[in-house]
Amino acid sequence: MNPIEMIKNIKSPQQFLNNFMGNNSNPMLGQLLKMAQNGNSKEVEAFARNIFKEKGRDFDAEFSDFIKQVKK
Repeated sequence: MNPIEMIKNIKSPQQFLNNFMGNNSNPMLGQLLKMAQNGNSKEVEAFARNIFKEKGRDFDAEFSDFIKQVKK
């Protein structure tokens, strides 16, 4: 199947991530997906903040820049 057909057949971002990760998914990503599926947005945000903190980056500033780009 070519990439365009694969994209057309995707019904949700969750399905895309599951297909993309396959059976060899990262356990941490699997936990993150479960939190998102269960509507635990505060836990997902805390996860993201921790990752940014570990990398010495500012979550709030980068998220703000992301939102500005999406609104263009």
